[in-house]
Amino acid sequence: MKRYLIRLVLVASAFYFIFPMIPGVQFHGSFLHALGVGMLFAFFGWIIESIAIAISTILTIGTLGVALIFLVPMWILGFWLLPAVGLRYVADFMPESLSFTGWWPSIWAGLVMLVIGIATSGDDSKRVIRTREEVVA
Repeated sequence: MKRYLIRLVLVASAFYFIFPMIPGVQFHGSFLHALGVGMLFAFFGWIIESIAIAISTILTIGTLGVALIFLVPMWILGFWLLPAVGLRYVADFMPESLSFTGWWPSIWAGLVMLVIGIATSGDDSKRVIRTREEVVA
């Protein structure tokens, strides 16, 4: 839970402090507004990722795995585009708060979000193992 709160604060900080430094990105609002936009971005990111996984699963099962020849390179080369798409949806949903002048500024902003996501992600399995070892000891 603590990690998600840290991620939310970092995402809101990116909206409030970093995005205005990227040419072509404009954010209007307070830091609390940035927290709300960050939560909306997290929701849209979850939806977009779920749709991408569902489409990949359907194509893989429907073609008996042949689609993986195309899907694996697409995931490797295009995983960094998913945050950019999420940011564009947030900008379309809240045009008075966030706007992009094109795809390149949203891609740069998406890369910032990707770095924040990587930096705040952790391995939960190690925490569970450590907790079990502590309980046994």
